[in-house]
Amino acid sequence: MDREPEELQFLGFFGICKEATNIITTLRRLFTQLTFSLILPLILPLSLIFLIHTQISNLIFSKINKNKTALETAPDGSPTQDRLFSHLSSEWTAFLLFKLAYLICLLILSLLSTSAVIYTVACTYTSKDTTFKKVMSVVPKVWKRLMVTFLWNSIVVFAYNSATFFILILVLVLFINGPYTAGQTILIIVGVLYLIGLVHITVIWRLAGVISVLEDSYGLHALKKSKQLIKGKTPVAALVFFLLIVSYFGVLVLFEGGGVVGKAAAVALLSVVLLMGLVVETVIYFVCKSYHHESIGKFALADHLEVYLGEYVPLTLKDVQLEQLHV
Repeated sequence: MDREPEELQFLGFFGICKEATNIITTLRRLFTQLTFSLILPLILPLSLIFLIHTQISNLIFSKINKNKTALETAPDGSPTQDRLFSHLSSEWTAFLLFKLAYLICLLILSLLSTSAVIYTVACTYTSKDTTFKKVMSVVPKVWKRLMVTFLWNSIVVFAYNSATFFILILVLVLFINGPYTAGQTILIIVGVLYLIGLVHITVIWRLAGVISVLEDSYGLHALKKSKQLIKGKTPVAALVFFLLIVSYFGVLVLFEGGGVVGKAAAVALLSVVLLMGLVVETVIYFVCKSYHHESIGKFALADHLEVYLGEYVPLTLKDVQLEQLHV
């Protein structure tokens, strides 16, 4: 990053995107090496899994619906009914196992690629040279920290979804015999608030991932620190991640509607979108630090990003005792 730390606080949506683009284009050679040696082998399978997942899910689910329809017309206690029950049981088992395998692959590949890109951008911030060997030695250790943060975030999302579901059930019970318009209006309000809250949780999670890599905080502590750090920059960060999500779905539409060439183009585009998103979220981390007049010393960060005797050394609380910047 060519900008001084105190200048980053003034970056808005376009400034963040431009800064991320400059990092990639300025260090084309480094990112090309990392892309072909590490990032692409991780993001490409991730893209393929993400895009093909919908196709396979629809195929399995169509068979389930077909057998459910046939089961409705089958005589009770007949061999046909028993056979359909058996088919449905095996198809639901296959569907759930496929979903589980998909989520595990998605988690592993996404967290590994996240670790690699965050580490690379942090090395850029510290003006520190990095190599494929160094990234490979650091990433597996950082991945464990990201996993803990992810699990805590999953608990938060589960609690949030459960609370929303309870509220929806309560609204339905209260307005089941009431005015239709009032109940519909409340459901719409709850839905909008739910989406806003979900975007906010997503922003906190993405920033917590960067904190888990660059600081001595992970898990619930990283989520709490992320919530405090994002204050003042939440609208900008939310807009960035919202557009990234829209891009994901746009590429998915291209994949489903295109031929062989279109599908290949969709995989390549999604790889670029994922890479850009990971660089952007790391830039947002430094922007938020600057916005709160906090800056991690480049030398301290560089020291802790180094591989020392094969061990990844995270920033300690003392190292993260950020000095106030006087603007």
